[in-house]
Amino acid sequence: MSFKHSRIRSSLIVSNDLWKPVRVPMLFQHILLFFFFDQVQSDHFDDFFSPEMEKHGYQAIFKKKTMKAFGGNMKTIDGCATFFRRDKFEHVRDFGFEFNEPAHSLIEPLVSSAQKNNAFNRLVKDNIAQIVVLAAKFSNQGIGNSGKQLSVCVTNTHINVHQDLTDVKLFQVHKLLAVLKAFVKIPMLVCGDFNSIPGSALHSLLAYGKVDPGHPDLAVDPLGILQPTSKLNHDLPLVSAYTSFGRAVLGLEHRRRIHPVTNEPRVTSYTEEFVGTCDYIFYSADSLMVESLLELLDERILRRNTALPCVEWSSDHIALAAEFRLITKN
Repeated sequence: MSFKHSRIRSSLIVSNDLWKPVRVPMLFQHILLFFFFDQVQSDHFDDFFSPEMEKHGYQAIFKKKTMKAFGGNMKTIDGCATFFRRDKFEHVRDFGFEFNEPAHSLIEPLVSSAQKNNAFNRLVKDNIAQIVVLAAKFSNQGIGNSGKQLSVCVTNTHINVHQDLTDVKLFQVHKLLAVLKAFVKIPMLVCGDFNSIPGSALHSLLAYGKVDPGHPDLAVDPLGILQPTSKLNHDLPLVSAYTSFGRAVLGLEHRRRIHPVTNEPRVTSYTEEFVGTCDYIFYSADSLMVESLLELLDERILRRNTALPCVEWSSDHIALAAEFRLITKN
């Protein structure tokens, strides 16, 4: 399987903190059906990304983070942005899932003000997910589906960043997965910055549908929001795109960029505070299969600079992209 950039055709791309205009010409080196940016500043979206992507034939949908814990300027608060090709898909519906909502449902029954304040400070973090349902403007006729129109559910999210709040991260993703069960019958993409490394409880929940009861991340649960831990499971057929090939089919250079145990990229974010993987593309393996992946950056290239972003790479996260083929009943 080739990892050349030219193989990325009907694909999706994930990139965080995507803000410099120099980045946009790079995006159109390939004809992509979807773009997902999970951390775009509101005014940059309104003033630049939305009109610029519109010029290139993409419709934009934006969900701003909530404001309960944010004390800054409304114009500069970030959010999730999804772009899709207008000539290929039509918008059916979308909604923003605010993780503060299930958090408040846990806080309200608490009796004492001290309990409420403690729970509020820990759980209310303004993170959101963006869920978009699209219908293809082309049919599946000729590939085994008798011309039935294809629909797809695409999800873009930014999970809480604080590394000491593993319980909050798990809480957010568990609630998101519960919402996504409603879309299990159509092809699904779930992507974003999950702020959790491979092997974490959050990654296990997404990638394997369960969390080992003895996982050390579960020891952090001061509010008891993960109890009982047996509820931390799901039956969505989600697989991480970058683990789908396995190491056997990769050349030596690409194997160096993949973790030998998890098969996830070694690095998707490179900053002074963090070097590792926290971004993922998950897909429904019962309806989609990975055809090709965007080539990963070598750490040796990233080490040329103290950290990202830099002059050459305008985000502190690298782009991930995948090409998918629809699996038919035949």
